[in-house]
Amino acid sequence: MEAAVMRIPDTICGRLSEGELASNFADAHPPLTHAQAVIEAERCFYCYDAPCVQACPTEINIPKFIKAIATNNMQGSARTILESNILGGACARVCPTEILCEQKCVHTLREAGQAIRIGALQRHATDWQMEHGGQPFTRAAATGKRIAVVGAGPAGLACAHRLAMHGHDIDLLDSHTLPGGLNEYGVAAYKLADDFAQKEVDFLMAIGGITFKGQRSLGRDFTVAQLRKDYDAVFLAVGLAGVRAMGVEDEQIEGVIDAVSFIETLRSQDKRNVAVGRKVVVIGGGNTAVDAAVQARRLGAEDVFLVYRRGHEQMSATSVEREWAQTNGVTVKLWASPVRIVSENGVLQGVEFARGTMGADGKTLYDPEDSFIIEADMVLKAVGQTFLPAPIEGETIAVSGGRILVDENYHTTMQGVFAGGDCTAGEDLTVAAVRDGRDAAEAIHRMLSQPSAR
Repeated sequence: MEAAVMRIPDTICGRLSEGELASNFADAHPPLTHAQAVIEAERCFYCYDAPCVQACPTEINIPKFIKAIATNNMQGSARTILESNILGGACARVCPTEILCEQKCVHTLREAGQAIRIGALQRHATDWQMEHGGQPFTRAAATGKRIAVVGAGPAGLACAHRLAMHGHDIDLLDSHTLPGGLNEYGVAAYKLADDFAQKEVDFLMAIGGITFKGQRSLGRDFTVAQLRKDYDAVFLAVGLAGVRAMGVEDEQIEGVIDAVSFIETLRSQDKRNVAVGRKVVVIGGGNTAVDAAVQARRLGAEDVFLVYRRGHEQMSATSVEREWAQTNGVTVKLWASPVRIVSENGVLQGVEFARGTMGADGKTLYDPEDSFIIEADMVLKAVGQTFLPAPIEGETIAVSGGRILVDENYHTTMQGVFAGGDCTAGEDLTVAAVRDGRDAAEAIHRMLSQPSAR
């Protein structure tokens, strides 16, 4: 880049036609036909004490649901999945099955072959249930107990559904207009195409007893203490609302955007109205970085660079996600750390990176004298999300390691208040959040079933 010539950032809406956008954001991985699903299911060994089940955070009985597909028992297959994971449809689409259940498939471990396509089979069964069978669970007799669930993402939804099954009434409170959390606002549109997130929410809430109250924020519209007075129990599933700063010069100038905000804008608006640069730099190495980079490319960006400070092995994005980025025209650059946002007269010009190497002690070493600049009209920061404690300050809720502290029953240090999902320590996976919500609901139900409960 010649410092003497100031570039005018080229960031506009509508780079592509409506038809091109529809094609680019259609379902990234089309579903199996029933014939394909049966053939795939028949490859399964239906292992006893299957390692794939142990690798699933929600412990779905994978051999059982796959065998049900092979015997054409679609209702039984779907029920097996959904009784463990009520958001099994979304998890089938967004979970990194390549490092969870499929990685432990005996076909891979013992036969040096290709793993059973567990995620695709799970999608086949849950889609069948949503299209043909509706809500498979019935609500127990009303208990008269009321629970506030704060956060309508995967953990909150799973908790609300399980509590509703037990006959409790739930108010589901969320700062967004629609329920769904990351499934609705934070995942690439092509992973949950055709408004799937809301279809799954409707399917889940058909159990009854769940009331959604949107645009209600903890700390602004209510406090935990107030909820505790009005409800028999409270479940916090507030996720990670903070975004880490890069800590470099000119990070706040126009054109430097949080990747999370970029994805939310893309998911909540007509894609023709979402601005994208001609040259985009994404900084980060996780799934959010990949989702942002690929979606920028599919919005019409000509050059997209995904830059990560270390190597492939250290990226939290899986090998499948990395390959997906590269096959979608994203250039991945490793061992490069941002040192400054390049600007002129307050106008974004690019990003300067220092090259890095792995030191003998395993730490990354950067040479400030060995740097390079990538031109950019838009910079998307995807360097991690954090829990924001401000909404619970003043409450008797302990925070440890930057997350809400809970015991083995998801109980916080405040009586009658539970928490789960990304706001607590864990794997930061959708499927793990579902497990937390489900298991916390069972703990809440046990507490409320005691004679002295309130």
